[in-house]
Amino acid sequence: MKIPRIVLAGATSGVGKTSITTAIIYGLKEKGYSVQAFKVGPDFIDPSYLSSVSGNVTHNLDSWMMGKSGVLGNFVQNSKKDVSIIEGVMGYYDGFSGKSSFASTYDIANITKSNVVLILDASKAARSVAATALGFKTFEKNSRICGVILNKIGSKKHETLCRDALKKVGLPILGVIPRDDDISLQSRHLGLIPVRERQSLDGKIKSIAKSLSGFIDIEKILKLAKNVPSLPPVPDRKNKKTQTRIAVALDESFNFYYQDNLDSLRNLGAELVFFSPVSDKKIPDCDGIYIGGGFPEVKANLLQRNDIMKKLVKKYAQDGMPIYAECGGLMYLTKSIQYKSGKYTMVGLFDAVTVMEKKLKLNYTSAKIRKSPFSLQSKNVKGHEFHYSELDELAKDSRFAYDMSIGIGIKNKKDGLTVHNTLASYMHVHFANSQIAKSFVSSCISYSRK
Repeated sequence: MKIPRIVLAGATSGVGKTSITTAIIYGLKEKGYSVQAFKVGPDFIDPSYLSSVSGNVTHNLDSWMMGKSGVLGNFVQNSKKDVSIIEGVMGYYDGFSGKSSFASTYDIANITKSNVVLILDASKAARSVAATALGFKTFEKNSRICGVILNKIGSKKHETLCRDALKKVGLPILGVIPRDDDISLQSRHLGLIPVRERQSLDGKIKSIAKSLSGFIDIEKILKLAKNVPSLPPVPDRKNKKTQTRIAVALDESFNFYYQDNLDSLRNLGAELVFFSPVSDKKIPDCDGIYIGGGFPEVKANLLQRNDIMKKLVKKYAQDGMPIYAECGGLMYLTKSIQYKSGKYTMVGLFDAVTVMEKKLKLNYTSAKIRKSPFSLQSKNVKGHEFHYSELDELAKDSRFAYDMSIGIGIKNKKDGLTVHNTLASYMHVHFANSQIAKSFVSSCISYSRK
């Protein structure tokens, strides 16, 4: 399949990848092209920014969680638009560990056989940006880097110095973006603020994308995107006949979902219905509940006020309804969340309290499955964890689904609290390479027949 595609990589984190990627998406759309965006790595927030501008749901590409075949299949399956844009993660060669480029942006570029544009923050350098570009170009035998974009240029003189130095490197300059401190995206303790949490963000993202797009040579980037080899086709997914309904928590508190996870549930025969733990007073008719990650601590006061919803979730869990929750969903199911100066009452399904700590837990994860709800068939599961919170006052008889070989988990290298037919973990899992989706849907079907 001939899929026009390009990877936007950074020399480091914080060079402006997300803003510049949205600008390129905007520029392509202005020229009449439809765009499918992808995000390298396990991130949930940046994809929402790309989706805001492209108008299409962004998909993640992660070698660790999905495997090489999963990445390639996902990319080909979802590249149905005129151009596919892949935003990288961290620095170009930064991946699972410092020992190799596995699970890095470079790894994804190789799997998808894509050309790469390197984004450089030139704010504190001039001639040295050429040395940086040369180093990235030659660090690996086939770096795939075909051009650079210079960000945060201070003046015309600064631009000239950078341009002159880069002539020796042999990489075309595809964009020169001036420094503008007024153009920035607001961050918080886990990165950018999710678009769904603040409606005003959508307009700001599009405004920044429009402003930056004028400094980028969209035509040259499009030419690079088209100059790529064909990829092998993959069969279209065919959804099974609907056999069950799963209610998915989706609002300003819970919105960390991989689109592929939702698609997997549908593919396995689940109809998805959505509800808000913040504002709804009932849960749609369903046979199971999926509560993803997010920022329940930020809206904890609103979650606390909705007593009806908290009691419903607890009742359904005690009745044996299958419930699958990750990170923010786990926090919601504990007795309370302590955030800043307040302590807010939550569902209370698990005998533990959630407290916010200063230390970030950020890891790829690997776990061996113990006895768990849904009768999980696979022996191991891979994912990632990304949170500041911890569980305190955990009951001594707490039961866990996972023994962690990589990652921290909830306590003592264990993750996945279980009770009744509920599984709630700090670990986020991509369903592409696990049996969780299949086991969860099967459990929901069994519950519906009771």
